[in-house]
Amino acid sequence: MGSTNLPQSREVYYLPLNDAGHPDVPGGYIYLPPPTDPAYLVRFAIEGTSSICREGSLWVNVPREGEKFNRHAFHEYKLHPDFSQTLYIDVPIHYAGAFAFYTTYTPLPDFSSTTAAAPTPTRTETFYFDVSPKLTVNGTVLPIDSLSIFSVISKLMGEYPKDWERHLGGIGQREYNMVHFTPLMQRGSSNSPYSMYDQLTFDPACFPNGEEDVATMIKSMEKTHGLLGLTDVVWNHTANNSKWLEEHPEAGYNIETAPWLEVALELDNALLQYGTDLAKYGLPTELKSADDLQRVIDGMKPHCLDLVNIWEYYVVKVARDAQAAVEAWMSGITSADSQVDGAKEWSLSQKVDYLRSNALTGANEFAGRFDRKVDPHIAAALLTSVFGHGTAGGQKNARAAMTQWLQALNVPFYKEYDADVAIIKQQVMDRVRYLRLDNDGPKLGPINKEHALIESYFTRLPLNETTKKHNPKALFLANNGWVWAADAMKDNAGSSSRTYLRRQVIVWGDCVKLRYGKQPEDNPYLWDFMTRYTRLMAKYFAGFRIDNCHSTPLHVAEYLLDQARNVRPDLAVFAELFTGDEKMDYVFVKRLGLSALIREAMQAWSTQEVSRLVHMHSGRPIGSFEIDKISNTANRVNGSLSATTEIIHNIRQSPVHALFMDCTHDNEVPAQKRDARDTLPNAALVNMCACATGSVMGYDEIYPKLIDLVSEPRLYHSSFSDHEVKIGAGRGGIGRIKKLLNQIHTYMGRHGYDETFIHHEGEYITVHRMHPKTRKGYFTVAHTAFPGYGEGHGSLSPVHLDGTKAKLIGSWKLDVNVSDSAKQAVADDKAFLRGLPSSVSNLSGVEVRVKDKATVITMPSYFPPGSIAIFETWIPTMEQSDSLDQYITDGASEAFGDCSLVDLNFILYRSEPEERDGSNGKDGVYTIPGHGQLVYAGLQGWWSCLRDVIRYNQLGHPISNHLREGLWAMDYIVGRLDRMSKSKEYSSLLKPAAWLQSRFDAIKKVPSFLRPRYFALTIQVAYDAARARGMDLLNDDIQNGQGFVQDLAMVSVQMTGYMHSASLNPFRTVPSMAAGLPHFTSSWARCWGRDIFISLRGLYLATGRYSDAHSHIIAFASVLKHGMIPNLLGDGKLPRYNSRDSIWFFLQTIQDYTKMVPKGLDLLKETVHRRFMPYDDTHFEFDDPRAYSQKSTIEEIIQESLQRHATGLSFREANAGPNLDMQMKDDGFNLDIHVDWKTGIIFGGNQSNCGTWMDKMGESDKAGSKGVPGTPRDGAPIEITGLLASTLAWVTDLHEQGLYQFSGVTKDDGQHVSFKEWAASLQANFERCYYVPLDASEDGSYDVNSRIVNRRGIYKDLYRSGKEYEDYQLRPNFPIAMTVAPHLFTPEKALTALEQADKHLRGPTGMATLDPSDLNYRPYYINSEDSSDFSTSKGRNYHQGPEWIWPTGFFLRAFLKFDLMRKSTKAERTEAYQQITRRLEGCKVAIRDSPWAGLAELTQKNGEFCGDSVSVALARLMRMATNVVVVSNSGMVGWYLVGPLLRCEGVCQSVMECCQRGNGVWSWAWRS
Repeated sequence: MGSTNLPQSREVYYLPLNDAGHPDVPGGYIYLPPPTDPAYLVRFAIEGTSSICREGSLWVNVPREGEKFNRHAFHEYKLHPDFSQTLYIDVPIHYAGAFAFYTTYTPLPDFSSTTAAAPTPTRTETFYFDVSPKLTVNGTVLPIDSLSIFSVISKLMGEYPKDWERHLGGIGQREYNMVHFTPLMQRGSSNSPYSMYDQLTFDPACFPNGEEDVATMIKSMEKTHGLLGLTDVVWNHTANNSKWLEEHPEAGYNIETAPWLEVALELDNALLQYGTDLAKYGLPTELKSADDLQRVIDGMKPHCLDLVNIWEYYVVKVARDAQAAVEAWMSGITSADSQVDGAKEWSLSQKVDYLRSNALTGANEFAGRFDRKVDPHIAAALLTSVFGHGTAGGQKNARAAMTQWLQALNVPFYKEYDADVAIIKQQVMDRVRYLRLDNDGPKLGPINKEHALIESYFTRLPLNETTKKHNPKALFLANNGWVWAADAMKDNAGSSSRTYLRRQVIVWGDCVKLRYGKQPEDNPYLWDFMTRYTRLMAKYFAGFRIDNCHSTPLHVAEYLLDQARNVRPDLAVFAELFTGDEKMDYVFVKRLGLSALIREAMQAWSTQEVSRLVHMHSGRPIGSFEIDKISNTANRVNGSLSATTEIIHNIRQSPVHALFMDCTHDNEVPAQKRDARDTLPNAALVNMCACATGSVMGYDEIYPKLIDLVSEPRLYHSSFSDHEVKIGAGRGGIGRIKKLLNQIHTYMGRHGYDETFIHHEGEYITVHRMHPKTRKGYFTVAHTAFPGYGEGHGSLSPVHLDGTKAKLIGSWKLDVNVSDSAKQAVADDKAFLRGLPSSVSNLSGVEVRVKDKATVITMPSYFPPGSIAIFETWIPTMEQSDSLDQYITDGASEAFGDCSLVDLNFILYRSEPEERDGSNGKDGVYTIPGHGQLVYAGLQGWWSCLRDVIRYNQLGHPISNHLREGLWAMDYIVGRLDRMSKSKEYSSLLKPAAWLQSRFDAIKKVPSFLRPRYFALTIQVAYDAARARGMDLLNDDIQNGQGFVQDLAMVSVQMTGYMHSASLNPFRTVPSMAAGLPHFTSSWARCWGRDIFISLRGLYLATGRYSDAHSHIIAFASVLKHGMIPNLLGDGKLPRYNSRDSIWFFLQTIQDYTKMVPKGLDLLKETVHRRFMPYDDTHFEFDDPRAYSQKSTIEEIIQESLQRHATGLSFREANAGPNLDMQMKDDGFNLDIHVDWKTGIIFGGNQSNCGTWMDKMGESDKAGSKGVPGTPRDGAPIEITGLLASTLAWVTDLHEQGLYQFSGVTKDDGQHVSFKEWAASLQANFERCYYVPLDASEDGSYDVNSRIVNRRGIYKDLYRSGKEYEDYQLRPNFPIAMTVAPHLFTPEKALTALEQADKHLRGPTGMATLDPSDLNYRPYYINSEDSSDFSTSKGRNYHQGPEWIWPTGFFLRAFLKFDLMRKSTKAERTEAYQQITRRLEGCKVAIRDSPWAGLAELTQKNGEFCGDSVSVALARLMRMATNVVVVSNSGMVGWYLVGPLLRCEGVCQSVMECCQRGNGVWSWAWRS
């Protein structure tokens, strides 16, 4: 369902989902900006071939405009498979919050040639994205990162409105924009703000008129003082004297609702009594030493633990359970499900294990004493197995045996008890030590009723008329607390936890822990009560601070936040979250939609640690890379076509946002923890951070110590609340400077200053924060003050700001009187909290000067600890920075708009040999110091390096360093284009060169630290424009295809270009196809007949490059000789005829051309000049007068090929000998080919040559393999037989239509054989000769030697080769025959063979070239190895196991073809396609991740990287010092890039649609 009336320009946040339905976003955390008007879009992008599109749906709980958010209400977006496009689903964002999405789908079943079980529908996990709230005050929008928050302990503010208004005025004057109030509700008996007596009643001491006063205050804050309100919400506990608990004790964990806590309560009672009785036991009641403490702990066991017999909660009651088991045994009542055989022979431990596994109940919860029991009927079954049926005489023995077994069963339970007792003693010891002995503890003094030995874990409700009606067990409620390193997702008071028993809770005795259960129905009153409280808070406050978020059940927090956001959709939510695990923090943040986590600067113990924290919260580094795009394309979104201008934001990797506090109400202040003077630099550094920041009442005033928020009776005093606050020096704290700091911080946050550079040098920290577009910024120097710094040690080196101007705003130092008398004077004021005497003074002597276009800032000699200096900065050359971004992104389409595909080959690609060739050896591919040589000289080489640098913002990458150091890269890029544009072949490069030159000229003017950003932006824009131009020049199938299809199509651009050293024509240079990159690119190694015609269908025909296809066909037709085309073209000057299969791939390509190209049959009548004489094997040089003197039509070329094979071929290669091939034995140069007219099959080759694509010749003298082919494949290779059958069927059909003049061939005996007869002979004999049946009993029906069969249900690779066992090897060649000549195969047999190949040969990207079960299987190809191993030395195993990519294409085409033959419904046909796309996943990843933007020629076993994948003889020609990477032209492209369909009369728009329409003949038109 798409949106209507979309604006002409809109913002889109791009959210791709991978094949598993997971968000493909760096870091996985998705944080989006506040909603906009009109709404921006989250665009889910899902490949139409993805597994989740199988009966799939995307479910998103984002509410539509006008809807209320309901976490459980998901909108469904159907995912319909689309095999040509990416699916886009746009979801408008109207509200802030945490939103969820997931996908449901039916998994693809495993492929089977028989019937496969239907899979069960499934769903992905739930994923989240968070949308920031839009906060406003007096019409001004305040992004979260612009907040300057001021925290107050509410009860210390005084009377409302008199004192409150005064303080709020002072806060507003200091330019804070939000006030955080500790809970404002009525407090419990402890007087702690966080121990609330009544969550629905505001504190009457502060607000006599209750809610009315709060409403008035909030209105005044916003309208008069420019302040938003933020309050704590406390959801996980309530005051221990809350009156409503007496009515509803089920709201807590009591012994009725949580019976497993009974043992903890008994222990708690016992420890309290033990503390009271210490004197009775002669133990000290006032601990003065560790020895005193140890005596008390040692007394715990005999005087406390042993008295309450806690062990009874752990063990089974032996006498009880033994008697019950014997009684069941005597009565003959045993468990029918627990019959035991052979137990009489079991050992004691086996019997005990049986009881533990089968009979034990209550093992996981402590529900009462001896709650662990053994089921008597199951125990009786064991007795029966050992003693037989129960008899009176056997009772004694049975009881004794059962007693023994149960005692043994109890042994680990007693150990469990002992371990828990050790923990209990240690926990009590540690806590008592802290409370009474540690210097940093409260030192409570004597143990008495007021200060008991322990802090009780339980609140005991009073017995009164209200509580009498409850079960007495309900009146003991667990208190709340926290646990070191606890699992935040685990309920510490739940049945699976023993933290209360083990005394591991740091308890808050004034707070009862609330028990919500899993859903509102589990505790209706509590959920309703806390909902009303939450909604009341949301009514007045713009933000929540979730107290103890890590201890609040996640599902409870979700529910209550949903309630709050229904009241106030734009609710800011901060959290105190101490999970101790960053991953767990993300879980809370994502699910709750937390705006920020509270982080504390005062946690830092050194200048270095302060620097680290500032760096963590300072946004992106200066000069960060741009990842957003502007798109003007039309997309099919939510099922309809939408064409608008879009700003597409790729979702950036985002840390959890922070509310970074210079000090919180929980922190010790600088005067305690550091040096009081650090108050000023600490505040300045925090306010320079690119996140929400905050402070606390008393920090600006320089209070001497942390306020005890529970027991402090005095009220706040602040001079800033009583006088006008003006920026500058003055007495009474740092408030005047804080006003400036807050102004700057809010301004930067509001306007997007999100790039920062931090430098730490000794005691100094400098922070430079700037805007990413305007490049305006602020620079701060802070001299920190930690104990021991005195007047400072060392100085700050002069600061150089490259290309930047700076203006001093001010420089100040802080002095604080920290004498004992000053502290005492403050402490003596019994009415008010006051700060230490202090003053902020101006500092002079800061020097700002310009040197070589840089500003140099030198700090004065006197700049003591506690000093800061603040500067305003700007970059003169970037004052119109927005226009520079615009300038770089404009005009690229026009600049590249006249380029041809051959131009784009030069612009985008060109490997090292190609670049050397084009520059006459002068220039190669660019090398980046510290990184290495790029793979291409063109833009793809740069982009392959830059894409992850941009994605992960790697400003420290060698390319970033290189760009900062100089202009060489820009000069290289423009220089090569400029030079080449002067040649007539590349005149269209003038405009791209000029466009790049003008952009680089502009970039050269910016400071060097910004150069990587703008260079990368330029390369990205140019690359996208060039690639878009390539798409424009390819056909509609490519333009409208998925990214993978387009990536494959661009391989055609990679592979086709001009080369001085190689051409299709011996007399002039024309573009030609390379066999592979980088090594098969130049001279004789570039144009291989076999490789070109395997690849041409995919690279040229399927992409619409018909002219290129034509020129290659004509070129090779012109050099026909022996009825063959050359394997190596050699420009036509020195062609080499040694491949038996090349001619058949050539003829198949002509067939494809005639079917796929408009008026393609006209090709048959075209004439070519012949390099050699027709039907004449005489060799002569290319400049001989006979060369090119004769002409033939393509029709005649085809006929000559067929006729020469029909009469047989026997020749020796021209120029045979070591100068032609130094590895080959002499008889390897002899080629003999003939037709066996009994079968119609063509045979050829010998054991000394290798005439098919598996053409590796042995080269090792050491191993004795020189001249011995690794895979000779003589005889009749199955793919040649299939290609022959395809050609015969084609020419037969043409002849019958009158489109081919020849009816057949003449045999060597003069007999005429029609094509139809020849084809029929092949058809009749093919499976008899090649098939190896699954059932050996059928061998008699086939030409099979049963003794040497290795695997059945396959097609032989060869027929009647020189080594019979090689015939039976499973290799990936039979799918070629299946693809081009499916009529030769019985569909059921074909599917079985394909299933075998799928299981045994298919790797992540390629096909294993040999069955792993074959004795010759050697899957690791190392061409450089020169060992004595005959099989592998010098890479002889090139085709004996390594996984080659191009056969995958033919395998998948055959797989699809035969799978579809058995499919009758649309769903079944869709499944067939999805089986293919699943098998393409490895290729998708490989081409996406490869720096070559292509697919490797081969891999090792299971897709492992092969670093030595070309022959050493070739490698020596190349100037490559590192591992070799070969990008292969693969038949894969031919499979996946689909050309026009035949016979569907043009009504179908895609293969998928044609299939779904049921056009049964479509697959025959889609031939290789």
